Amino acid sequence: MVTILGGGIAGTVLGGALARQQHPVTVYERRTGPATGAFMVLDGDAHGSLSELGVSLEALHAASHPIPGGFAFHYLPEGRNTGPSRGHRLYERTELMRVLTEFASAAATDIRYGHTITDIDLGTGALRGTDGELPGDGLVIAADGIDSLARRLLEPTRTPVYAGQIVIYGQTSHPVALPTDPTVMHFHGQFGPGPMPLSSFGHLATDKTVFWFTRLTREPIAESDTGFHPAADWAETILGADPTATALIGAILDATTTIHVSNTRSVPLADARPPAPPVILIGDADHAITPAAVRGAREAIEDALTLFTALTTDESPSEAMAERRRTLLINREQPRAAGTANRSD
Repeated sequence: MVTILGGGIAGTVLGGALARQQHPVTVYERRTGPATGAFMVLDGDAHGSLSELGVSLEALHAASHPIPGGFAFHYLPEGRNTGPSRGHRLYERTELMRVLTEFASAAATDIRYGHTITDIDLGTGALRGTDGELPGDGLVIAADGIDSLARRLLEPTRTPVYAGQIVIYGQTSHPVALPTDPTVMHFHGQFGPGPMPLSSFGHLATDKTVFWFTRLTREPIAESDTGFHPAADWAETILGADPTATALIGAILDATTTIHVSNTRSVPLADARPPAPPVILIGDADHAITPAAVRGAREAIEDALTLFTALTTDESPSEAMAERRRTLLINREQPRAAGTANRSD
């Protein structure tokens, strides 16, 4: 028996994949329905992993926006300012979760929404929640997000840390005529003295809306200031993301009513406790990474595939996740080195 804590991307797709193979699984999710949120970009590797887990690529493509022209970084020097599309597609989180939830439902996955887990017996895997005590009778996979209860109990000193930027997400209420290529995801911004851009503004235009975000390297904002705000409240700050692109950013802002503001956070992985039953962490619960890395969702999906493979081939889940962590640490060093090399002088 497998119990999954968290019905987000990783928990839902893993639960669906296991149920599809007649593997007993129950998913507990504190929300009353599938997760919602802003938007994200998945690459071809993420789509390949989802396909291996059994999710229909046709359904995924119908729910997303292709980025066939790749990426343009307008604040980098010529010759280093473009990147190819490797099967990248943009998803509204609501649409991605709809596809994954339909996949899990088709497999008759037992997803119990509105159930908050409040305690875990780390010796037996027994759970306590809003519906009382749930005896431990198998593996508990904690996909319960960056503020994971399971990680807090297992590793109370491995806590989320501020990743150095605030991030603002927005979406226009109608299409906007822009001078940029709509097949490309565009990035404007400026460098500062540190390793990260001082600011960046990204957007992708579709025939219905413009998806956009800005990241600003600065001190974190108070928790009371996070969440949804009128776009006008942050307009001056957002326009400053790239002073050379204020006309473009302004046109997008003028068509945006509401934005979401948050502090970026990461969960350190280097000194993590080795994975071991009865509770194993995956996704953001184990190794959340700043959205600037553009790989958090993909890493969670790949975690799900790693555990699915181990559980359906009688491999050790803990050994599989230990190897997975080693791969993650290696892969994360590569974009960091590339990002330093791509800085303008």
